[in-house]
This record gives sequence, C-alpha cells and structure tokens, in this order.
Amino acid sequence: MTQSEIETGLFDLGVRPGMMLEVHSSLRSFGYVEGGAETVIQALQNAVGPGGAVVMPSFRLSRKLPLTKEDIELGITLKIRYLSDDETSTDMGLIADTFRQMPDVSRGGRRFQVCAWGKDADLHARDGFQRVIDHGGYALLLGVNIYRLSAMHYVEDAMPADIKARFAPTEAVLARYPKEDWFVESFEPATKPWYEIQSQAYAAGMITDGMIGDSKCMFFPVKPVVELYREALLTRPYEFYGLEQ
Repeated sequence: MTQSEIETGLFDLGVRPGMMLEVHSSLRSFGYVEGGAETVIQALQNAVGPGGAVVMPSFRLSRKLPLTKEDIELGITLKIRYLSDDETSTDMGLIADTFRQMPDVSRGGRRFQVCAWGKDADLHARDGFQRVIDHGGYALLLGVNIYRLSAMHYVEDAMPADIKARFAPTEAVLARYPKEDWFVESFEPATKPWYEIQSQAYAAGMITDGMIGDSKCMFFPVKPVVELYREALLTRPYEFYGLEQ
C-alpha cells in the first residue's frame, strides 16, 4: 500500500477535508504499507486537512494479559496493566502509538488520554472523544470493529448501577491486582452486545464500509451510533446484556 492508495481509499469511504475523525486502527490489517504507520497517519492528515482533526486514543493500557488459574478462580475475566507515560507500545496499536509521539500532535494528560492533530487539537486532547460526539465528528475504524470505538464508553452513564457493579473487581481481586496498577474486570456478557449496535447501525444506513488494501474499514457519524447504545442502556439494559433483572 502507498500513501496515495490509502488516501484514495479514505476518499471512497467518505472522508472529506474539514472533518474530525475518531480513528482506531490496525496497521497489520492493511498488508504491507510503504513507510509503515507514518504513511497511514500522513494519509489521514492529508484527507482531512488542517481544517479538520485526527483524534486517536493513547490510553496507557497494555494488551490483554493471559489469565492464570488463580485469576479464573477469583472470577477475573479481563486483566490489563496500566503503563507508565514513557512506555511506547500499548494496546492502541502501532498507528496510534506512533501518532502519540509526533511533535505536532497534542496529547492529553490522563491515564485514558487522547491525542489529536489539526483544528482544535488541544481541545480534543483535553476533552477526549466527547468533543467528537458533540461536534458532528466521524468514526473511522481501520481493520477493527465497533469494540474499538472508545466513544461508546461516553454514554455509559446510562448503564444501571447493578450492571456496572458486575464488572467491578472484588476486594480479593483488588488485593492481588491494586487498582492503581491494573484494570481488571469480573464479568463478561454471554454475547457481544456492541455487535448488536453495529448491526443496527448498518441496518439504518449509518455505516459505510470498504476495503483499503486488505483492511476492512468502517466510516460513520459517531453520535447517532453511540446514541443507539444509550437507548439500549436506557430501555432494555438487562436484555441487552443477557441478564435477568
């Protein structure tokens, strides 16, 4: 893949100058890219221009770590280590990790920090993906699916407290994995509920998809899609998560 081919692919998906994009990506999904992650980033910047914005996660999270027998006995379903600010390889992927290190990119200061380039970059870095939601931004998923869409978490204030509590680690888990150093969950739905949101968004004509090289890509306005999730949390949260009330 060349930069020009990636830019053409982005245009075919619907990316235009002046747009703000929440980007989640897998470099490997493209196949071979001349110039690697930097080429993809430059293509994104050229696609939206200086009047637009490219916004990516730079969460200080390791990749999912394997669970031990003891972890399983404690009911742990997910275990991730928080990373220090100077660790450069994260679960966000090589494109996002490279983007974070670029000198013209603004970086937020939180553990779940967000990085941005272009118009209002400092505000995006400060406000996270809330600004993309509130100001008509678009999601661009490059070789990944809706489970990478960080903006979805921004409507989880609508999730009932007892469902949130199911994900929370027990005191025994926290004794083993202190919350200052670890992100741990103790519940995994029997189904993948966010895929239902993805299917609803497709059915409503919200999502445009296509291939860029070997990468299956999706492009859509962020707010209408995350509002589908909010509606599910408000109207049928237990059914949505496969739980009995």
